Amino acid sequence: MKLTVASSPHIRGNFRTNRIMLDVVLALIPALIVGVLRLGVRGLTVTLISMITAVACEWVYSEIVRKRKIARGEKNVAGNTIADGSAVVTGLLLAMTLPASVPYWLVAAGAAFAIIFVKAMCGGLGQNIFNPALAGRAFMLLIWPVGVVNYHHAGVDGVSGATPLHQMVMNSLPQESILDMFLGNCPGSIGEACSLALLIGGAYLVWRKVISARIPLAYLGTVAVLSLIFAKAGSPVEWMLYSLFGGGVMLGAIFMATDYATSPVTAKGQIIYGVGCGVLTVFFRNFGLYPEGVTYAILLMNALVWFIDRHTAPRRFGVKKGGAAK
Repeated sequence: MKLTVASSPHIRGNFRTNRIMLDVVLALIPALIVGVLRLGVRGLTVTLISMITAVACEWVYSEIVRKRKIARGEKNVAGNTIADGSAVVTGLLLAMTLPASVPYWLVAAGAAFAIIFVKAMCGGLGQNIFNPALAGRAFMLLIWPVGVVNYHHAGVDGVSGATPLHQMVMNSLPQESILDMFLGNCPGSIGEACSLALLIGGAYLVWRKVISARIPLAYLGTVAVLSLIFAKAGSPVEWMLYSLFGGGVMLGAIFMATDYATSPVTAKGQIIYGVGCGVLTVFFRNFGLYPEGVTYAILLMNALVWFIDRHTAPRRFGVKKGGAAK
């Protein structure tokens, strides 16, 4: 009998990593299509640059590591990890969080940082503490904030304008209607503006059992409740809907917070994690420097996943809470 012990994430069932990654890509296609139709060819170009850079960095790093292992005489050295599709998904998710007007070199820098420093140098797939795509965006926002938050209404030559979240920072409702925001007819990043497309993708992932609905529901439900309580303009329901459909809440809750490697494994832990993401998102939106709070909310909760898993793990039969046998 041969026992194979592999790195996390561990999934029960007839799943393969490349099949899961393909499902994530398919789930993102509706949002990508809407983004390209809204923003033109440049939106597609930014996406391709991000994906190609991520795959190239994954290949280069894996080849370097593989050759070093061969040089040390190690046996059963695995080849590059391109086939699992994780680099493609990282590049695609990063592009979804960016405006079409972002400089191309900055897109490449963000994708390279996400793959090399956040994913590969932490041990590869399943070993990273933080979501690579969000960490790449945080890195870009830190060194070149203007390039990441400069949005256009349509196309590369479109008029630069404030997103609905920027208007909400001023304690006023956006000019766009709730329906426009739901359908993506508003300024925003390539893949996060159309809530309908993201919900379709999320439903597909739940149907395929790639993700559980616990984290998205806990995340979105917390944002909805807190937005109702702390509404700043219009009716509480209007403010809540604008908060849900504006910015990256839908994209973050469905595609970022549910990342296997950076989210809890227990059902109770997933609910706590989702609620924590929602609380931090609303907090950062109300008191932070930038109107969006999803990126840092999820990254901070990523750092607490080990603690959540440790304190929500089911107690083994016959073992007391302190660890001693009965």
